[in-house]
Amino acid sequence: MYKEAAGTVISVKKQWWLKVNAKRVRLHAMDGAMFPHIVKVEYTVDGQTYTQRKWIGAGYPTPSVGSSVTVLYDRNKPSLAKVV
Repeated sequence: MYKEAAGTVISVKKQWWLKVNAKRVRLHAMDGAMFPHIVKVEYTVDGQTYTQRKWIGAGYPTPSVGSSVTVLYDRNKPSLAKVV
């Protein structure tokens, strides 16, 4: 049902409007603040290029722009995909 393809990270954006406080007591507004990210991945299936976005929660490592990631896509509809 799913096939695997290699994708390339084309952008990583930090969601500044959604701050997660990692400390119980803060000394200032940004003390212990972490932010989630949105990663945009581009992959190619049978000559057609597709773009997929993935939301990564605060505190998890994010891939850098230009790095390679694995994409699982539906055989019948390649526009439906998961970034692994």
